[in-house]
Amino acid sequence: MTRRPGSCISVKDSDSIEMAELRQLLEQRQKLTPQQVLQTVLLQLNSLDLEQRITEELAENPLLEVKETEPQEEEEETPQDSVQEDDLSWDDLINSPDDYRIPTRHDKQREGREMPIPYRPDPIDRLLDQIRLLDISQEERQIAEEIAWNIDERGYLATDIGIIADRREVSEKTVESVLEIVQKLDPPGVGTRDLKECLRVQLEVNGHSELALRIITDHFDDFANRRFEKLSANLGCSEEELNRAMEVIAHLNPKPGEGAPTSDADYIVPDFIVEDVDGELIVTVNDSNIPEIYLSPVYVNLMKAGNEVDPEVKKFLRKKLDSARWFLQAVHQRQITMLKVMKAILTRQEPFFREGVESLKPMVLKDIADHIRMDVSTISRVTRGKYVQTPYGTFELKYFFSEGMTTESGEEVSTKIVKEELRQVINEEDKRNPHSDDELAVIMKSKGYPIARRTVAKYREQMKTPVARLRREM
Repeated sequence: MTRRPGSCISVKDSDSIEMAELRQLLEQRQKLTPQQVLQTVLLQLNSLDLEQRITEELAENPLLEVKETEPQEEEEETPQDSVQEDDLSWDDLINSPDDYRIPTRHDKQREGREMPIPYRPDPIDRLLDQIRLLDISQEERQIAEEIAWNIDERGYLATDIGIIADRREVSEKTVESVLEIVQKLDPPGVGTRDLKECLRVQLEVNGHSELALRIITDHFDDFANRRFEKLSANLGCSEEELNRAMEVIAHLNPKPGEGAPTSDADYIVPDFIVEDVDGELIVTVNDSNIPEIYLSPVYVNLMKAGNEVDPEVKKFLRKKLDSARWFLQAVHQRQITMLKVMKAILTRQEPFFREGVESLKPMVLKDIADHIRMDVSTISRVTRGKYVQTPYGTFELKYFFSEGMTTESGEEVSTKIVKEELRQVINEEDKRNPHSDDELAVIMKSKGYPIARRTVAKYREQMKTPVARLRREM
């Protein structure tokens, strides 16, 4: 043992030294291949998002092209997928049957026959146009534009005026005065900070009812809680006068940022179409806007050149070819999986597609997963954000999934049916004396739906229906 001067190890120190421990562990890990990851990503996309994803892939991969016309049918040669790196056969890779176009069922010429969507400015653009016409100073105009860009989708100011004042290096009083100008532009109430201010500004602009303005300005809490008797006493008005004032307030817009004209771009594009053809329900994937993609013939011919191709080019083309094949296979697999899921939903919910909403049956994701022998997570990806066009309207696929309950007659029904029945009871109640949750539970039980008061409250909250005192009207 060699010992260096000035160093020593005591027995106590040597006992505290921990020796490195070597251990061998055996464990299983699940790792997705790039192809599986790609399939998972594409499965979550709806038709419009898939169209965008294909456009991006076309820009990144030169081996993929869009085919404008139907390609001629070619004989499918037997694929040879297990090819060694050194024995690469371009013909085997190129002639694989899943390398070509994605077949579609819809008329591709329909897109050319559709009218172009006219441009309509959004609410912020319309507000900015009005600000440019105001007779104000340049500094005030810049503050007004700053306010406009901080208005949320509901039409409310989404930031504090102090922040705008600091950013423009002006006083809060200056920002407040400009804000008052903006709030009186079209639509009135835009840029307000809460509901009370929103309603007050609209009443000031319209000037239709002094009593309505007093209610919002001085008695907003009583108004919000429907204390009509207290309002009438404090304002010294009759019930008829109060009723007219409440009618004026009811016609105000609590969300001035909404209500813009609907354009064709706002419509939902269904991912599936279910049609009744001679008594048979037919489901198709709505792929009319998805471009047909295939391998570029230019690069196909280049790869067939064999040894004449530069090794670096050959390596690049091989990489892009694999990526193109994976993408085509993933898109094709997406169509197959989506069609399987939609057909399973159609099978289990056939009464709905033939008779309407009242025939909806209870169904959960696991029911479909067991039916087509797929994972629940796959069913969730397919149904999230996808829509189907039916004879009774367009529905999100998630709509068909709900828990069930047993009626007093022993029939199992969807909770969506129960909620619709509860909604109808609330709509038909006397608005002067609306039903409490306990009373709603008794009424629902008399209709054959034995649900508890807390269940009534849960369903009511899910339907965004307020409690009885807030549903009260004059």
